[in-house]
Order: sequence, then C-alpha cells, then structure tokens
Amino acid sequence: MEVRALADELDLQPTKKLGQNFVVDANTVRRIVRTAGVESGDEVLEVGPGLGSLTLGLLEAGARVTAIEIDRRLAARLPETVAELAPDASLHVITEDALRVEELPVAPRRLVANLPYNVSVPVLLHLLERLDSLETALVMVQAEVGQRLAAAPGSKVYGSPSVKAAWYGEWSAAGMVSRQVFWPVPNVDSILVAFRRRPAPGSEEERREVFRIVDAAFGQRRKMLRQALGELFGGSAVTSELLERAGVDPTSRGERLGVDDFLRIARATR
Repeated sequence: MEVRALADELDLQPTKKLGQNFVVDANTVRRIVRTAGVESGDEVLEVGPGLGSLTLGLLEAGARVTAIEIDRRLAARLPETVAELAPDASLHVITEDALRVEELPVAPRRLVANLPYNVSVPVLLHLLERLDSLETALVMVQAEVGQRLAAAPGSKVYGSPSVKAAWYGEWSAAGMVSRQVFWPVPNVDSILVAFRRRPAPGSEEERREVFRIVDAAFGQRRKMLRQALGELFGGSAVTSELLERAGVDPTSRGERLGVDDFLRIARATR
C-alpha cells in the first residue's frame, strides 16, 4: 500500500494535534504483527489505524480487527482500502476518540497499535480498565514513554505511568523502532512495548485509591513520602504512622515503591 499516495487522495496533512505519524515500512509492519503473536482468528483491537498499513498486516495474518479512529476521513476511507486490498478480511471501524470508548461490540483478546504519541498512556490505561478481555498488547509509542511503562522501581524513568500500568499486568520493552519508518518523520525514536495481563492485585475501589496515592507521591517525587502524601492524609505525622502500618519507610520516595507497596498504603487507610 502506498501511504503517501493515499494521503494525497484524501488531501491529508498529518497533524501533531492528533499525533499522526504513519508507518510506511512494510518490514516494520510485519515485525509488529510477528512480535505481537497474532494468530488466525484472533480478535484484535487497533487504535489509530490511520491509513491502514498495520491494519492490513493484522488482517493478512488472519486477525479479525476492530479499529478505533478519531479522524473521520481516515475512518471512512479505511474500509474502502481494505475492500480493495483484502476483500475477504474482517474489519470493523469505530469512529470515536479511544478515550471515550466504554465498550465494544466484540471482546478483543489483543491490542496491537501504533499509538498517537500525545495520548498513548491515557489511552492504554483507559482501555485496560474498560476492556478486561484484553489479555495481551503490543504497542508502538515514543521511546521515552515506553521505557517508563516498562520501568521497575528504582529506575531513573520509573514514575506514575509505571505504577499504574503495572496494576494491570507485566510490561517489557520489545525492541526499538527507527524514526525513519514513519511519515512524517518524528523528531524522536519509538519503541515496541509488550504487555501481558495478570489478575488485578486488588478491587476497583482499591485501584482508584492506589492511583490517587500514586499521583500524590509522584506529584512531588523529590519529597519523602511522609511529606508528599501529607496533604492526602492530614499531615506528615499522621502519614508517617500510616506508612509504618503499611510496612513502608516514611522517609522513602515514590520511585522506590512497587504497585503492591502502594496497595498496602491504600489498605492501611481503612
């Protein structure tokens, strides 16, 4: 598929607002599909299919694809592209902002996507929260963002996204991607990040409390937890007592704690 010719046909200029950088390298598409482990008959969710290069790769592997696309021109053109190049394939396009999607007509098992840089983490967390059928994911995101998602406690890039993502399962880096495989060429490199869901460590109510504590801890990440969480829990003295009850050192910082540590803090507030 000639991506630029299709863009010219639609009079499309990729926009930074929508984070549009389209994959134009066929080998990269094949690599993503292979690394994602897509098999014939898999129900796959794709977010931001754009002009359809990854979509066609997924369909070629025999997947049944549900694609969420916010750009109405692209969403309207994608079924036509697929009808021309893969007429027997199974594609369902939803014209919507992925952050507003609450449910789908199918229960996708895998998420495979080249996510828009500007909303990649919010989209991932939203979909993992709403769609518990998702067992695995392979997403292409900005390298710095992907490294945060896969980071372990104590790492320099470990932060709020790392903890929140870990609530849903295990994340790992699955290979760098050159900026040269995109059109237009972004000013940063990308990374593939793999995800495998595991049972949530706590209830939905506990997840919300954990995320609230995480936001406070990393909102002032250079402060000790007894100070960073002081506003949440009524001062540093009360917070220190709560943290000790949870088995967490009050003088430690959020970047040293894993998701289970934050869950213990949330449970100690009861």
